[in-house]
Amino acid sequence: MLRNVYFVLVLAALAATSAHASSAVPVKAGRLAHHKSVQSTARAAHKGAARSIRGGAGSSKTASRTSASSRRRSTSNRVGSDTSRARVVHATGRTPQLRRVSLTRRRIPLPNSPLKGSLESLTRQNERMEADGLERILDEQDLADRIDQKLLVPVPVSSSLAINTDLPETHRYCRSWTAAFLSDLADEHATQFHKPLIVSSAVRTVEYQHHLMRHNHNAAAAEGDIVSPHLTGGTIDIAKSGMSRKELVWMRDHLLTMQNEGKIDVEEEFRQACFHITVYKNYVTPIPDPLQAAQPEPEATQATAGGDID
Repeated sequence: MLRNVYFVLVLAALAATSAHASSAVPVKAGRLAHHKSVQSTARAAHKGAARSIRGGAGSSKTASRTSASSRRRSTSNRVGSDTSRARVVHATGRTPQLRRVSLTRRRIPLPNSPLKGSLESLTRQNERMEADGLERILDEQDLADRIDQKLLVPVPVSSSLAINTDLPETHRYCRSWTAAFLSDLADEHATQFHKPLIVSSAVRTVEYQHHLMRHNHNAAAAEGDIVSPHLTGGTIDIAKSGMSRKELVWMRDHLLTMQNEGKIDVEEEFRQACFHITVYKNYVTPIPDPLQAAQPEPEATQATAGGDID
């Protein structure tokens, strides 16, 4: 009986030991798999770091080779520049001055400058008009009287000279020497450019100038010591609109030459885009009287010694 009990106990102990062993195997297997995974990750990281180090070393070598190549080219260029500079110094005896190159595009100025007006010019125009004995035209009746007296003549309209059609009929007049100037200038301009000049303004009255001052802040005064020379009929405006750059250059050169000769005064206006031109009497050369030129000069009376002259 005891033998049987002992045998049962041995069998039970063996069964319990077998069950414990079978439950521990999966745990150990799981731990082993986790350990292998960690080791595989570590080895992969180590290999990646090694490749990175090798790649960094390779790029450093490449950069080093590129830098060395750049230094060699820079040295070669510097040597070539120094050689060229030495040749220039040897040939000319002077050290060339290096200038900084600008990438900013500069504007090329016109061949000649605009003929800008000034207070000095306006004052001179008033003084010359007064010296020529020209009075200011007061109103429309005064203007009509001067036209009747032939003190003013029509602007010489032709194929080479047009006039602003917005001007009243009585305001299309000027002084005779101003008309001669217009004819000459228009003919020379038409020969060069085959198109007419346009007179945009001519004679004005004091009354009209007051009206103009209310609408045009660039208009000169109507009364006082310094006024618009249009009030005497000796001044005209020639429109610039439609003129090419070549025409403007020609006009400036032509007008400036006559201004330097003392025959005109010119101002280039920009708000109204015109050449304001005052023409003086001396533009027209006086024609000598043939009878006066042929008349003999009176002989000088000689006094006798010791007597009076009769």
